[in-house]
Amino acid sequence: MKQFWINLPVKNIEKSKAFFTKLGFTFNTQQGNGPNSACLMIGEKNIVCMLFDEPTFKQCINNEADLSKNTTEVLLSVDAQSKKEVDEMAAKAIAAGGSSNHQPGDMKGFMYGCIFSDLDGHRWNVLYMDMSKMQQA
Repeated sequence: MKQFWINLPVKNIEKSKAFFTKLGFTFNTQQGNGPNSACLMIGEKNIVCMLFDEPTFKQCINNEADLSKNTTEVLLSVDAQSKKEVDEMAAKAIAAGGSSNHQPGDMKGFMYGCIFSDLDGHRWNVLYMDMSKMQQA
């Protein structure tokens, strides 16, 4: 395996692009972008997260996609460089139309994070890990 990418269904490509742009994410405008898709880039290694409108996603998987926001199939985690960055990302997600019932806070002694949902109910975990405290946990 040489690469890894994620594929997510969304209700509205343009609204999703605006949401993730407000959070500071970027998009590959050369590949994967069209009226039915967008190529979201994540992290320094530019992990690809393809956003497909719901009909296109269903066609690709030949199955239904559950965008009901009542379930969590996967938790997408991204790292933060500080507790402050976690707090800022959580605030940006809410301001951009996302939701959260999870306040930023300490987890297991060496982690600090916050879980939020994007416009389509996909759960994202922004996490800062203090490696100096990891052995103590």
